[in-house]
Amino acid sequence: MTAPTRKLQVLDDENDGTFLNVAFATSDRQHVDQHFGSARSFAIYGVNPERAQLFTITEFGDLSQDGNEDKLVSKIAMLDGCIAVYCRACGASAVRQLTAMGIQPVKVPENAAIPELIEALQAELRAGPSSWLAKAIARQQSQTDSRFDAMEAEGWQD
Repeated sequence: MTAPTRKLQVLDDENDGTFLNVAFATSDRQHVDQHFGSARSFAIYGVNPERAQLFTITEFGDLSQDGNEDKLVSKIAMLDGCIAVYCRACGASAVRQLTAMGIQPVKVPENAAIPELIEALQAELRAGPSSWLAKAIARQQSQTDSRFDAMEAEGWQD
């Protein structure tokens, strides 16, 4: 298993719960220029129809496209809570594992700019989400509801 080499997290208390977490496979933090399995780093943004905010950058260092499944475990675990990961390419095994976690892999053209991808996602959210995005929003809402139901079942104590 390949563990992250560094994780940078933006501390901000302005997350009002409306953000959808989206990951981008990037080496320069500006463009999606990495294959999922060999990605050196991922930038995770919170996106809603009006705003986008960088939450974390997780670095893995240099990895080859060697078919080694072990390197996928920590990457997929790191993406927990994301609805999508934008990358240049994604192998069949990674696609299966990501979709099983409810994460949609999105293949983009070479050197696609992250700000433009975020703007396109925001436009889609405003216009009415596509089927995969609508499913992801419903899944996230269901997880939030079940978490609050579990808290209520435990009872509140002051």
